[in-house]
Amino acid sequence: MPPMIYIIGIAAAVLIAGGLVTFGVISSRNQPTVVQERLGRYTDATVTQVAPVESTTTGKPRQSPLGELLNNLLRGQSFFEKVQARLNAADLKMNVGEFFALALVASLAGIVIGFLIAVIPDCASRRGDAIITCFLTRNYIDGAVAGMIGAGAGLYAPNFYVDFRKGQRLKAFDNQLGDTLNLLVNALRSGYSVLQAMEAVSKELPPPVNVEFRRIVQEIQLGLPMETALDHLLERISSEDLDLVITAINIQREVGGNLAEILDVISHTIRERIRIKGEIAVLTSQGMATGWAITLMPFFLMGILYLVNRPYISEFFLAKNQPCGWGMLALSVIMISIGGFVISKIVNIEV
Repeated sequence: MPPMIYIIGIAAAVLIAGGLVTFGVISSRNQPTVVQERLGRYTDATVTQVAPVESTTTGKPRQSPLGELLNNLLRGQSFFEKVQARLNAADLKMNVGEFFALALVASLAGIVIGFLIAVIPDCASRRGDAIITCFLTRNYIDGAVAGMIGAGAGLYAPNFYVDFRKGQRLKAFDNQLGDTLNLLVNALRSGYSVLQAMEAVSKELPPPVNVEFRRIVQEIQLGLPMETALDHLLERISSEDLDLVITAINIQREVGGNLAEILDVISHTIRERIRIKGEIAVLTSQGMATGWAITLMPFFLMGILYLVNRPYISEFFLAKNQPCGWGMLALSVIMISIGGFVISKIVNIEV
């Protein structure tokens, strides 16, 4: 049997397996786990005054067997809690098993796409039977290398998306923290308790602040101490300004004092920090754009040359030039990485 038949069969099997896993992940997303379903019965019943409940959790389908199986297999691993914490911080409605299934699918898709990008342009320029001859007789080393690169990109893509969502959510929370503290201060001065002030925040402010404070209220109403609920908030939102606010609240609960006045001072400090961060972001935006351009342009240019003029770029990988070609590529990657790291350190100014 020709080697190309094996390759086509493997590619078809990979795509079918990836499609099945993707279907399982999609079918189980945004569905509550057993624990969430049981807690939802109490939170829906006890937190009606925090936010209107659009639908009850009774009657909702449970998590799919595939997602539950993968999650149970990974539960005992050391990285399980860290990955779940990242998903919670990004406010993604999926568990660790679903995330790893998605990463696996992305990796398989990257292998297939990288292989096809390396192989098809080389043989598509032929005509007639020469196309089949090219597929059956060509060397597939470049396809294997492109497939490995695609697999790495596929594994990195879900993590990049999670980090991006986490960063965007953290930025939005920090921008809303000043208004949140003002509302807390006004509520406390009006005679509200701390819990009632947090409940007012969960009603009045937009996401993500209202979502996080609603979780605090729900956890406290389910019996958790306020310190524990605030610690959970800090695990989801790793903000230095929020850490300062939570520390002030915890100290005031232990030793007493005027919490409204303390939060008013912290609110002024946070607003000034946000203003200074904005000014620094404007002044360093050109440097950041230059750093990204200098770092990514060589890789982008090499990819374009690989697709447009493959014989030219293939000189790096020929047998007679392999030691020199691979050495030059490795040295280039090291120097580009060092340059990007130095530029990022220069433009990243701590406030």
